[in-house]
Amino acid sequence: MPDWNVPTMIVLGSGGHTSEMLKLVSKLPIPYHPRTYVLADTDRLSEAKVHALEELLNESSNHHDQHQINKHQQHKILKMKRSREVHQSWSSTILTTAHALKDSLVIMIEDRPDLLLCNGPGTCVPLCFILFLFRVLCILPRSKIIFIESICRVKSLSLTGKILYHIADQFVVQWPSLTKVYDRVTYLGKIF
Repeated sequence: MPDWNVPTMIVLGSGGHTSEMLKLVSKLPIPYHPRTYVLADTDRLSEAKVHALEELLNESSNHHDQHQINKHQQHKILKMKRSREVHQSWSSTILTTAHALKDSLVIMIEDRPDLLLCNGPGTCVPLCFILFLFRVLCILPRSKIIFIESICRVKSLSLTGKILYHIADQFVVQWPSLTKVYDRVTYLGKIF
């Protein structure tokens, strides 16, 4: 078992975003720990899903030494304000986005991930911007942002994808048609 680790932050959104991301997390190798899950403070369902996944991951590691299991299955859940709630007016998003940026700043200062994984919920935008800023300022120079576009995006990128297209270190799509439209994407086939 490797003795190195990659502190990983995983951004969850409600519904399909969470399901897709947790499928990906369930396949991550052990070095991607400790895992920090970030979700909106109004998301009531994702937290239970995270605990269920982490419990399952711990159970599947029972063939390892108990100390190694505890060391490699660390996780925590952090909550933050959303930049914009569903059906929220665009004019009122200035204030909520400011709150989300403040929460993102606190989260990045405290957590300092080497890897930020996200797949489209708007909650990830302020986190990605703060991490990008930290890299520019050499606060977290080695940190990477991986954005995985949802499988439902066949012909164009999501709004979040369009916003993060130029700052993500790796931009993954799940349909080959998107590689003909966007040159900075990596097609890996179906991930989720």
